[in-house]
Formats: sequence, structure tokens, C-alpha cells
Amino acid sequence: MKVERFIARRIDGQSDDRKKVSRPAIRIATAGVAIGLAVMIVTVAVVLGFKHTIRDKVSGFGSHIQVMNVRSIGSPVGQPVEMNDSLMQQLKAIPGVRHVERYAMTQGILKTDDDFLGVMFKGIGPEYDTSFLSDCIVEGQLPAFHDTNPLQGEANSAAHPYQLVISKTMAQKLKLKVGDIIYAYFIGEHVTRLAFSVSAVYQTNMKRFDDLFCIADLFVTARRNGWKGRLCSGAEVIVDHFDQLEQTDRNITDVFLHKGRLDSQGNTLTSVTIHQLYPNVFQWLDLLDINVWIILALMVALAGFTMISGLLIIILERTQMIGVLKALGARNATIRRIFLWFAVFIIGRGLLWGNIIGIGIVLLQKATGIVSLDPQTYYVSEAPMELNMPLILLLNVATLLISVLVLVGPSYLVSRIHPARSMRYE
Repeated sequence: MKVERFIARRIDGQSDDRKKVSRPAIRIATAGVAIGLAVMIVTVAVVLGFKHTIRDKVSGFGSHIQVMNVRSIGSPVGQPVEMNDSLMQQLKAIPGVRHVERYAMTQGILKTDDDFLGVMFKGIGPEYDTSFLSDCIVEGQLPAFHDTNPLQGEANSAAHPYQLVISKTMAQKLKLKVGDIIYAYFIGEHVTRLAFSVSAVYQTNMKRFDDLFCIADLFVTARRNGWKGRLCSGAEVIVDHFDQLEQTDRNITDVFLHKGRLDSQGNTLTSVTIHQLYPNVFQWLDLLDINVWIILALMVALAGFTMISGLLIIILERTQMIGVLKALGARNATIRRIFLWFAVFIIGRGLLWGNIIGIGIVLLQKATGIVSLDPQTYYVSEAPMELNMPLILLLNVATLLISVLVLVGPSYLVSRIHPARSMRYE
């Protein structure tokens, strides 16, 4: 063990009255580091949890990439494409693609005896990944979805209704519950009325989805648009890794360029990422990163300033010791390293308590959801937190390094202490 670290340990381990001045300063410095690190851990956990929760909600409802007719961009219903087995297999074979599922959109009106509501019907088939929808169900159960007539030859009526999944917002506005029969009206060349049975109620807490979308069979929505066979609004693509979303989209574009970007009926295809479909949401999430950097800078500054003040007090209290060491031949650099090692021990205790407090708060919130939020404003009912151990380790290392570096300048105070005068210092 080097002599500097040995002396620093001896100083740190003393418990007599010689530390009566520096003890409060050491405690304040330790608390400053602990509070700063705890706030940084909680901040990063909240931002990561919030960003990933909102991202998963948006992409869970709208997938990562949508492949559609180029004429459908900007249109609520759009133009159809023929998603036959060949085209579906081509999409599934593209690097980065995990799953492909068809969908069809149409507009309609839900009507009860007392009220009505304009909604968007999203039709999905049997291959649709319903894991996100299942997590959002608050009442009832998801039905099986079909791309052929689910009534098996029976005429649609209140006795033989189609299945429908509505949002909690719609259920409250129309005073519906699971099992109720509701009629939907579709306006085309002729007004069509269909009977639906409410099989489940979902809630995403995202107004743009809960106010607008209900889920039905792919067969039902495609037929309301006059589409037959494998015609639908397009295909939703789920990628293996969200971080590789843009690269996967380029892979899809390259395949379509090679194939002429046409379906079997000559419709021009295009792909749109979730970033392009909901740019405002993701731009808002990106702004959170700025807040994180500001908070991290403030907390590191807090830890640094408390450590500087603590070190200066410790150096002044140890003036006689510094004089003795200089009289014995110790160089200024050696004495500076002693106090820097002493500071490392203080910072280490602060980091330990900061991790305990910060990680403890995160685990408490994940277990109890004690901090609640307004879902109409924040899209979630409780503050989401996500522990990322590599980032926490990086915060610890960065806090330690920055705190030690800012102490290098103040440590030069020892060079101004002269042995002769320090011996008489009281």
C-alpha cells in the first residue's frame, strides 16, 4: 500500500477530538455526494421508464413500421394493397423484421339509444400480435380475430353480432359495458348497419388512441371498404430491436426498390416508421434528454462544491500535520495525493449511500407505484421507472472522477503552507 493511501486511511479512521472541526464538513460532503447521485439515479430511471413506456404504447398500437399504398399517406382510410402470402413472406425475410401482420382501417359511427360517436375501426386478423392489447384490457377478454366471415354463414344481427373491442373512454361516453350490443353505421354508396357485441374494454391512457380507435375483425373492416380477397390497408411490421428501426426501414425500402415496389395489383408500396407517423410524440420524448443533462450537471456541481468546501476545511485543520510532513521531507505532490485519497474515501461513502437511496426509491416506486400521475397529461397513471445497471455504474464512475478532478485545484493549497509557520499554528 502506498504511503499516501496509508496516511489517508489513518486520517479517515481517526475518531478523537482532532476531527471536531472537520467532522461536520465531512458529513456535509458525504451527504452532498449521496444526494447528488441519488437524484441522478432517480432522474435517469424516470426518464428511461417514461420514454420506453410511451414508446411501447405508441408502437404497440401502431407497430414499428407500416407498409401501405403510397396513396394512403395522409388519408384516414387510404387505398388498399394486396397483402398476399408471397408479399408477407418477403417482408418476414427482411433482416431486422420479427413479425408482420395485416390491418384494415375504416370509419364508422357507434350509436346507442341515447348517443352516438364517430370512431375509427381497425380490423386485425388471426396473425396479429395481441400482446400489447392484452396488457391494456381493463374489462372483458380479447376475442379471436378473423380474416374471413366469423359468423359462418349466419346473417349479422343482434342475435349474431360481430365482436368489438372499445376503449374505456368510448364505454364511458356511450354508457357501455362488456356484453352489450351496439350498432355501427358505415357510410358509403349506401348506409350499412352492423351489430356488434362489446367483448372487451381497453385503456392506453393515450387520448389519441382511446378517443378514436376500436378493434374489430379484419374481414368486417375490409368489407366495409368494398375490399375483397387479401386487400387491406397494409401491413404492420414489428422489428427485432427498436434501436435498429431506421436500418430495418431502409432494408424494407431496398427490397421494394429491387422488386419495383408494387403489389400483385400494381399498387405502389411505401413504408412509414412510427417516428414519421407520430413525430410530435417522439420529439417531445427527445426533449426529456435535455432535462436529464441539466439535472446531471447540477447534481455533479453540487457534489463537487460540497467536496471542495470539505477538502479546504480538512486541509486547514491539518495544517500542523502538513508542516510536520514537509519538515520530514515530504513533497507537495505527496501531501496533495494524501488529501485526494482522503477525498476518495469520503466520495466512496457518499456513492454507497447514494446508490442505496437512489436504487431504493426506484425499487419502491416499481413495487408500490406510490408516485401517481395524471394520465390525461402524462399518458401514464404512475411514474414509470426503469433500472439500467450499466448506466448507474457509469454515473458512479463519472461522479467519482469528476469530483476528484475538481479537487485537484484546491489541493494546491498545501503548497502555500510553510513548515516553520505551521508548527506554531493553533
